[in-house]
Amino acid sequence: MTDTRPDITPDLKVGALLAHYPELEDALIALSPEFRRLKNPVLRATVAKLATLRQVAQVGGVPLGTIITTLRRAAGVEEAPCGEGGAAGEGTMGGGDAGGRGGRPDWMKEPARTLDARAMIDGGGHPLPQVMEGLAALADGEVFVLVTPFVPSPLVGVAEGKGYAAWTDASRDGEVRTYFTRRP
Repeated sequence: MTDTRPDITPDLKVGALLAHYPELEDALIALSPEFRRLKNPVLRATVAKLATLRQVAQVGGVPLGTIITTLRRAAGVEEAPCGEGGAAGEGTMGGGDAGGRGGRPDWMKEPARTLDARAMIDGGGHPLPQVMEGLAALADGEVFVLVTPFVPSPLVGVAEGKGYAAWTDASRDGEVRTYFTRRP
């Protein structure tokens, strides 16, 4: 049976998060004293239905990457398998080109292009158009790196579906680097 719950992304509404992942309520509340207000049934019925995780990050003074990463890990989805046969290792995820489960892939080298999307994501934007443009410009064997505040799982899935291999290094606090290259 497949999991039909939504991805935990910055634009997920808090109400939807708690409806689909009720076990995450305590994890969310533990991130900021401001989030204790979610226990109030009136606020829960109104604000939580409208506010996104991005918005509550701002209200709670918690970095967006911390909220997304914490909630994904608590839900058991942070290290989800990604790609054609590879599974995520500690701090990494990548497809079948990885040269070992979770290990640095054989195709990894100095990136030809880099996009630091942290400010864009924190400001409410989504880097998908810029990433796809950067990937389309890659020559065979070149590497593109995307820097984000959390593992960009849905974006990685889109890129892999379009023929790119991906590998993510989430070993730096607050800085996740996802590397992409064309599959041969």
